[in-house]
Amino acid sequence: MNWHARTFLLAARMLIAGAVGVGFSPAAPAQPATVKLSPGDDLRALNATPQDVAEGKRLADSSCARCHGANGVSTMKGVPHLAGQRPAALYLDLRAYQSGARSDKSMDGTIKFLSDDALVKVAAYYASLDPAQPSAANGAKAAAKPDPVQAGKAATANCAGCHGETGVSKTPGMPSLVGLDPKYFAAAMNAYKGGQRKHDMMKSFAAGIRDADLNNIALYYALQKPSRAQTRALGDQAAGKVAAAACAGCHGDAGVSGNPTTPSLAGQDAQYFVAAIKAYKDGSRNDATMKAPVASLNDRAIRDMAAYYAARQPQPPKVRRPLTLSEWAERCDRCHGINGNSTDPRSHMLAAQRADYLEKVLHAYRKGERRSPAMAAMSDALTEADVENLAAHYARQKARAVVYVTVPAK
Repeated sequence: MNWHARTFLLAARMLIAGAVGVGFSPAAPAQPATVKLSPGDDLRALNATPQDVAEGKRLADSSCARCHGANGVSTMKGVPHLAGQRPAALYLDLRAYQSGARSDKSMDGTIKFLSDDALVKVAAYYASLDPAQPSAANGAKAAAKPDPVQAGKAATANCAGCHGETGVSKTPGMPSLVGLDPKYFAAAMNAYKGGQRKHDMMKSFAAGIRDADLNNIALYYALQKPSRAQTRALGDQAAGKVAAAACAGCHGDAGVSGNPTTPSLAGQDAQYFVAAIKAYKDGSRNDATMKAPVASLNDRAIRDMAAYYAARQPQPPKVRRPLTLSEWAERCDRCHGINGNSTDPRSHMLAAQRADYLEKVLHAYRKGERRSPAMAAMSDALTEADVENLAAHYARQKARAVVYVTVPAK
């Protein structure tokens, strides 16, 4: 089939705007930020003729191809593929750049003087093209990033012998690691690494842990079910409760801290607690906030406090389990279609899009440079690893063209 015949078959059935007259009615995704339409200028079904598509090609070749590539397949970093993109999504993007709702220096000058009719034709042309092929290479870097909780679990293999398989100590003198906020855990490990906490074995161990691995370990322990250390605690709990009253302001009632940088003490191994307090007293642990409170404590009071805290039930810190890649993709697919192949003409196709461009866009939403309530809410919780993994995921998906048809009035 020659180009003109193929274009006719595609264009004759294509809806440029598609908010009225398409053969389905999914929940409408967020449209590009604050695009202002005139009264009565609702997006409407509009058939593109072969002449419209041919004119769109002429405009695209002269104005767009230098960045977006021949036939809408980009070879420039951070510049999106346009081939096969959903027509109304493209049109709304162009309107957003033209109105100033979205800004990009390279786009601002290119479309500033194009008429609305020209925008429609350019959108029709790119929507009529075969989409780009999926690219595994685009997402190779992000694809290698593991789930942080599973990575944290794997990295704790050398910790289990002393601290228990899930961070609940069974060895007197070894601290439990559950019930601690990741911020405190990371700070404590860095204190061993930097020598602020004196412990040769821990210093050597911490020195070999990268920051990313340390954060994963901290997250893994924070998400484990808290349990009291499975060790003996000698001391008078009632006397320890009285002595611990002065600690509640920082470490919380019953030893459950509400401050992410202050450790919870509930359920902690008693022998470790005693050793830590004595380290603060003799200065081998250097912490100005602890020096005064422990100065007057005698050995008996320390032992009683250790027994009191060891008997308290630890609580999980307020840490949200991160979503897996498949869970994030499921959320994105609600608007952008299964595997990023949207069936709503207003929603962008993500399948086979350049990974570097998808990363760029997600960062723009996270920073507020692109405005969309739905995308801001979605992207706000994304970590850098999530952004890279999602971009890689969609870059690898096969893009599929979609034909839109009008539905006869009833």
